[in-house]
Amino acid sequence: MKPEATDCTRRGELRDKVARGVAWNMAEKVGTALMQMAVSLIILRLLTREDLGLMAILTAVAAVALVIVDSGFSQTLIRKQAPEQHDFKSVFLFNVGVSAVLYFVFVAASPVAARFYDMPELVPLAPVFFLLLPVNALCTVQNVLFTRQFRFALLSKVTFVSWMVSGLVAIGMALSGYGVWSIVAQRVLQMAVRAGLLWWISDWRPYGKCSLDALRRMAPYSFSLMTTELVTTFYNKIPQFFIGRLYPVGVLGAFDQAVKLKDQLVTSAVQSVQNVTFPALTRIGDDACRFAESYRQIVMLVAYVLFPVMMGLSAIAPDLFATLLGAKWMSAVPYLEVICLVGLFYPVAMVAFTVLKVRSDGGIILRIELIKKGLMTAVFVATIPVGVQAVVWGLVVIAFCEMAVNVGASMRFTVLRIGRLVRTLLPIAAVTAAMYGAVRAVLLFLPFDGVLRLMIEIGVGVGVYVLLSAMFRLEAFRETVALVRRQFLRSAQSSSSTM
Repeated sequence: MKPEATDCTRRGELRDKVARGVAWNMAEKVGTALMQMAVSLIILRLLTREDLGLMAILTAVAAVALVIVDSGFSQTLIRKQAPEQHDFKSVFLFNVGVSAVLYFVFVAASPVAARFYDMPELVPLAPVFFLLLPVNALCTVQNVLFTRQFRFALLSKVTFVSWMVSGLVAIGMALSGYGVWSIVAQRVLQMAVRAGLLWWISDWRPYGKCSLDALRRMAPYSFSLMTTELVTTFYNKIPQFFIGRLYPVGVLGAFDQAVKLKDQLVTSAVQSVQNVTFPALTRIGDDACRFAESYRQIVMLVAYVLFPVMMGLSAIAPDLFATLLGAKWMSAVPYLEVICLVGLFYPVAMVAFTVLKVRSDGGIILRIELIKKGLMTAVFVATIPVGVQAVVWGLVVIAFCEMAVNVGASMRFTVLRIGRLVRTLLPIAAVTAAMYGAVRAVLLFLPFDGVLRLMIEIGVGVGVYVLLSAMFRLEAFRETVALVRRQFLRSAQSSSSTM
């Protein structure tokens, strides 16, 4: 076989692995997001905004703590060409040890936090909620191993099952009157079920020696990533920390739910893509043209899916809350309508960030994070004292700045030019804008409300977007159709071969 043919075959195999991985991750994320939204809708009807405000503080602290527990080692193990057994065991013991220390620190500090926020309910919740730190540390290595093996279908099933079990338990507890404890149980049980399933399925066990030298070798890159992710996560949670201190807890609950609805779609989808593209782009090697085209197509496909979803959610927000949640949650509608704009910029920013993780040594990541955090500090200082709606608009500005900085920095490591990337995204943005206008027109002119109008709005949005994509033959539309067709043919061939 000629070298060129072999190279093309390998490219095709990698492309197919990425396609299947993204498909499984997206299916799991969409399924999990829909389940989370269904559980959230039921629980939100039974709980108060004050209950959700309490959880916003605990969740913000846990998000920061989970970054410290991992310390960037999982990404380093994925990136490393041939990690050995002692690498995995060393990272496992490090994660478990750090998680145990942080658990006791946060539980001990909970009375101080309760006084600071005037939320005495935090004290009994903290010892149970923060159990998710050591439980999560128990399955980090298994997750890394399955990611390196491109076993995303397996990970997707595990995640879906864990959310299904925890969601059903949470609904039962909420209906039985357990209030905020139903959400605490959901978060901890979801992590525990996931950890148990991964240990049951995986053959890996922490045998062999633990090597401090292995940790020291991985530490420079790992700690650079940890520092970046820690600062990013902390800054992402600054609104929750300060809104909880400066405004009534019910306002924090409404704001946090608007952010969560956005995150359930955007963050989940972006993570599903990153989980696949990080190991895939790492394997491309020094083929500059191939790397640049892969970068462009990933951005294009992510934007093609998320642009209409986020702008559609913004368009239907009034009817969504009025129909499904009732009057007590309508104060969250203005926040959701604006925060969805973040979904236009964040996905592009995160794909560019993945490029930086693959191509750079980690140093430039830290430098650009310092630039971005300076901008974020200025925005928060200007908006937090003004009001929550000002904070929401500030988050949109921050997301745009993050996209600009990440994409600009990524151009140093690829032959892809910024003009080419913009020309790829503009048609998608134009079709999305037309879809948004059509849905808003339905909202304004239909004389009735309720579930029927909400369903009409969703149907009009999907129909207009697909129709315009086909009419103008968008590249993203053609690629999506081709991807679906290839996956369908492969499934059909697999089925026929087993008969």
